[in-house]
Amino acid sequence: MIVSGLDPSGGAGVQADIQATTALGCHPLPVLSCLTVQDTRNVYNAEAVDADLVRQQLEYLAADCRIDAVKTGALGNAAVVNAVADFLDQHTLLPLIVDPVIKAAGGGDLADDELLSAMQQRLFARAEVITPNGIELTQLGGFEDQRDSARHLLDGGCQGVLATGGHGIGEFITNTLYRQDQAEKSWQIERVGGEYHGTGCTLAAAIAAGRAAGLSLEDAIEQAQRFVSGAINHALAVGHGQPVPDRGVTWAAQG
Repeated sequence: MIVSGLDPSGGAGVQADIQATTALGCHPLPVLSCLTVQDTRNVYNAEAVDADLVRQQLEYLAADCRIDAVKTGALGNAAVVNAVADFLDQHTLLPLIVDPVIKAAGGGDLADDELLSAMQQRLFARAEVITPNGIELTQLGGFEDQRDSARHLLDGGCQGVLATGGHGIGEFITNTLYRQDQAEKSWQIERVGGEYHGTGCTLAAAIAAGRAAGLSLEDAIEQAQRFVSGAINHALAVGHGQPVPDRGVTWAAQG
C-alpha cells in the first residue's frame, strides 16, 4: 500500500512508487494523499486530499486486498497523517516504510511544522524504518551531525533510520542504517553525476516492495539501492529541471 502525493511531471511521488514496486514484482495499491502543482523544476503549490477520503481509501482497500507492507511519502497535512496513523493502529503487524518528505528536489515545501510534528508523534515509532536525506535528517533530528540526529530520533521511539547520502558530495554515496540497540550498517554506492528527481521516493518504495516480498530489512535495502542505481543509469530526460551535466540532458526521472 502506497500513501503518497501526485507529481504531475511523473518523476516522483506516487508515480515513482508505482513504477518501483511494480518492477520489483509487487502490485501497488496507491492512495493519493495530496495533489501538487509541479513541473520538472519545482513544486509550486500543494493541497492535501480530504483526510476522511484518505481514511476511506485505506479501509476499503484493507477490507478487500491482502496488504504486505505500507509506504508513505508526502502526506499533505497533519489530518492525513492522523488518518494514516489511525489505520495503522488497526494493522500493527504491517511493515511501515516512511519517507519523511519535507521539500521537493527543487526546494518547494511539502510539509509544515504541524505535519512534521504529527509524523514524529504518530508514525515514526511504528515505522520499521524512515528514510530521510541529509537535509531532512538534520531538520527532524535537530543536530548537524548525522549520527546524533539519527540517535535522537531513535531515542524518541523510531525503530530505524536509513540516512541517505544522495545530497552529499564525493565519489560515493553512503547510506547508513541506524537501529535501536544494534550496530549501524553502511553501504557505499558509486555516485552518478547530476541531479535526479524522485530517487528518495523510489528508494523507500523499493524497500517496501522488498519487505512485502519477505526480504529482511537489510536485504530489502540492498535490493532497493541496486534498483535505484539501475534507474539512475537508465534515467529518462524530461523537461527543463535539474541539470544532469555528464549526460548532456536537462533532467532525469526514474526510467
